[in-house]
Amino acid sequence: MSSIVHERPGVYSSYDASMLVRRGTASKVVGVAAQAAQGDTDQVTLVTSYEGGLAAFGADEEGQAMAELLRLLFLNGVTAVRAVRVADGGSYGDAFDLLSMEEDIQVVVCDSGELTVQQLLRTSLESASAARRERIGVVGSSGEDVSALITRAEGLNSERMVLVGPDVTDEGGEARSGVFAAAAVAGVIAASGDPAVPLNGVELQGLGGVGVRYSDNDIDLLVRGGVTPLEAVGGVVSPVRGITTRTKTGGSADATWRELTTILIVDDVIPAVRSALRSRFTRTKNTLQTRGAIRSQVIVELENKVAAQIIDSYGEVSVEADSVDPTVCLVEFSFAVSHGLNQIYLTAHITV
Repeated sequence: MSSIVHERPGVYSSYDASMLVRRGTASKVVGVAAQAAQGDTDQVTLVTSYEGGLAAFGADEEGQAMAELLRLLFLNGVTAVRAVRVADGGSYGDAFDLLSMEEDIQVVVCDSGELTVQQLLRTSLESASAARRERIGVVGSSGEDVSALITRAEGLNSERMVLVGPDVTDEGGEARSGVFAAAAVAGVIAASGDPAVPLNGVELQGLGGVGVRYSDNDIDLLVRGGVTPLEAVGGVVSPVRGITTRTKTGGSADATWRELTTILIVDDVIPAVRSALRSRFTRTKNTLQTRGAIRSQVIVELENKVAAQIIDSYGEVSVEADSVDPTVCLVEFSFAVSHGLNQIYLTAHITV
């Protein structure tokens, strides 16, 4: 681990992942950037109910989606939204910048299906996450087939971006863009209290159906291509599997970050350890005794995650003073994420 280059006192973190080290509820706050009939464009508004959202941003008019995004988020279990209105012709980048400064946002959605806007969102998410404000984005598009969705996922290629497809219908049967499906998926992600539980089969409230029924071959292509596919069974719309758009590293195929639960677990474990250390070691000395206490606290936090089945196991925790800067304490540890159960294979041996 390299020495921290910042001068501000605090607890900093970094992470990497490798396929080689893998083995065998409180609702999160959602950030929204969308066009609306009214409301502020230069500040973040806290919304705690759909009715409150209507009061702040008004009912949707043509080309606007804020009210519907809020409705779907609250229907799917979200308890708090931080929203920024994007004026007609306004800058999504400015809205993303405002949301990126909020400390408590964990999931972000927007009403744009444009790839360039979604790439701006990706950059904002990665910058905020690097600054210890970890979050993911969930996006959709409109009218794209399997090939186009995979191409879009390649254009995003980030473990912090989830692309949902296909388009959907509302409860009245009216066709709706995939950005509304993305809001429903964002809602269930935010409402989940366990980052290790996969999205597979969770019911998405407020949706009536899907615009395209995917074949098994289509689903294979989408999952491998970084797209979270939706299906409708018995009138219930649900994700087939939660996938991030991160399919490549340095131009080479890499499935390390493919499962959505992987980044959700990372964003649960590392901030928890960081918060525990920050609260207990704000004003203290960098001594052998202190470093021993830091190591013990990290182990406590990791044991809690093992007990909660969020991680399977963890490796040796090392704590030492930096050889270059004696005011810096270096903490290193590894852990294996828990994996969701995607498939069960049955083999029957029959005697006749």
